[in-house]
Amino acid sequence: MLEHQYEWQEVENGRLLYIETLFDHDSAEAVFHELQSALNWRQDNIRLFGKVHPIPRLQAWYGDVSYRYSNLELEAQTWYPKLAELKALCEQYAQHRFNTVLANLYRDGQDSNGWHSDNEPELGTNPVIASLSFGGERRFLLKHKSTGEKLEFNLASGSLLIMAGETQHYWQHTIPKTKRPVAPRINLTFRKVLVP
Repeated sequence: MLEHQYEWQEVENGRLLYIETLFDHDSAEAVFHELQSALNWRQDNIRLFGKVHPIPRLQAWYGDVSYRYSNLELEAQTWYPKLAELKALCEQYAQHRFNTVLANLYRDGQDSNGWHSDNEPELGTNPVIASLSFGGERRFLLKHKSTGEKLEFNLASGSLLIMAGETQHYWQHTIPKTKRPVAPRINLTFRKVLVP
């Protein structure tokens, strides 16, 4: 892991922290290959507008509690050691505790994530989301729900993006499809799910 300075970016109705090289190239590659082979990946289906579609990526859910979004129930798997280690690291930068992680495996440029906010009631008010990326670089877009303002990051392998403040209430984000060749990518989104 690299030592570096970092600074929060204040945006309208939100706060962001992007660290492009939290891990050096070799370390990021090692994490990618370990998680690609070790995690229990699955392809779920999601219901949109009355129709069932396969989610365009593979997923795995680890942590202390289960989670439900878009009528999809994710049962918590016991923390894999590397995920627990990465969680502790993200907690340092976020100054926030996490109890779960959603791992996404984008196999190619056709795997994607549509416009959405991480604003489920189980995440509480002003949830903090810490997102680590390993493997292929992908475009990440943010769009303000009222003003339409857009922000773009190229999420590099070994990078950390934290969304905090009111970001999930006022902004949506997406990983769009791309026709250009891209290497597989693993994204880990750490979050705190409130226990009833």
